[in-house]
Amino acid sequence: QLLEAKASLSLAQAQHALQLQQAKAQINNMVPKKQFEQLQNTLREEQCKTQQLQESLQQQAEQTCRQLVRTQEEHEHLLQAAVEQAEGLEQSLRNAEAVLAERAAQLTDAQAQLSRNKLLTEELRGENRRFAMALQAAELKQKSMEEKNQLLEEQASALKQLIGKITPASLS
Repeated sequence: QLLEAKASLSLAQAQHALQLQQAKAQINNMVPKKQFEQLQNTLREEQCKTQQLQESLQQQAEQTCRQLVRTQEEHEHLLQAAVEQAEGLEQSLRNAEAVLAERAAQLTDAQAQLSRNKLLTEELRGENRRFAMALQAAELKQKSMEEKNQLLEEQASALKQLIGKITPASLS
């Protein structure tokens, strides 16, 4: 708009200069007074229009500058807000990464503990199997001992009966 207004102003000034030259030429050619006054009035009107255009152009330029300054300030505020938001997101990301690293370490520890527990469980199962076998062997041994004990008791009872029979016969 500023360029268009300047172009219009330049065109108007050129037209005025041309009209002024024409007016001077007409004056030199003995232009009647009435026509000269009309040309002067036209010139004044054109000069007023030119002045108005210049003032309007100046106002538009000032308004455009103010608008540009406001727009630039808004962009700076938006940029600052975006930078702050990005910094906040980066901090959140770093925090999340730290939490993930801590959790990963905890999971690694838990997995190591689980592996140790698994080995311990296997060892305990093996021990249980050995104890079960030892218990079974002990039970078999106890049963065998009980059978031997029973046999010995039967033999002892038989011996007592035999001794009981032999003793009265040997005394008589």
